[in-house]
Amino acid sequence: MRRDSIFYKLFQQAPTLLFELLEETPSKAQQYRFDSVAVKEPRFEIDGVFLPPDTEAGVVYFCEVQFQRDEMLYERLFGESFLYFYRNRRRFTDWQAVIIYPTRSTEQTETHPYRSQLNSDQVHRVYLNELGEIERLPLGVALMALTTIDEESTPEAARSLLERSRIEASQETRRAIIEMLTTILVYKFTDLSRREAEAMLGISLEETRFYQEAKEDGERSLILRQLNRRFGTLPETAASLIAGLSLTQIESLGEALLDFQAIADLEAWLRNLPK
Repeated sequence: MRRDSIFYKLFQQAPTLLFELLEETPSKAQQYRFDSVAVKEPRFEIDGVFLPPDTEAGVVYFCEVQFQRDEMLYERLFGESFLYFYRNRRRFTDWQAVIIYPTRSTEQTETHPYRSQLNSDQVHRVYLNELGEIERLPLGVALMALTTIDEESTPEAARSLLERSRIEASQETRRAIIEMLTTILVYKFTDLSRREAEAMLGISLEETRFYQEAKEDGERSLILRQLNRRFGTLPETAASLIAGLSLTQIESLGEALLDFQAIADLEAWLRNLPK
């Protein structure tokens, strides 16, 4: 189960969700955006970055979702984050790092070389199984915790979160929650289709159709914003092709664009789509 992609989708749809895990919320938290950033010389890309508004300097948040032990995680996280902060020093007033683990046992074994960072107020380690009962967590945080519970308990917990969304969430937020719940079920139960996942949640056909149409429009808008930020205004031909993509193709493009280095990569990807 690729939980990192689930979390990144969550953060794309609701960037303020990260701040629900922290004791302090940055100013203008509603204006933060979740993105991936590239650093040249040497070249690498950081997938989980929360950027403050472009109009003013602010705190940048680096986020790592780690569901499998990586014995070089902190070497990579701090090395890449410090270099990116250095390259963009005038843009940011400070940095914070958030590492999300399912349990403490997933954490890197050797932490001694990074004790000053890990014990500072700039680094936050979140262990999902220690956040408390899923029914008492804020909806967004509960979605994160849902990825860690056993399969037997998952369907009932998912239906409970869906019912809570009817009471606590706006219509737009509820559509995002339906998407994430369905995705989590499909990832957890590998033989389950999306239709079967929706049936497990008890979603009506009318609600599903409305949600699918809204999701397609939202995903397309998100992809276009990401591409425009990275490459500037897109050529009319590329924009027209993206407008005609199916939901499945849009989702594939969302995965692929992380590897694009130039507009030519996008154009090549569009040319190679199955007819």
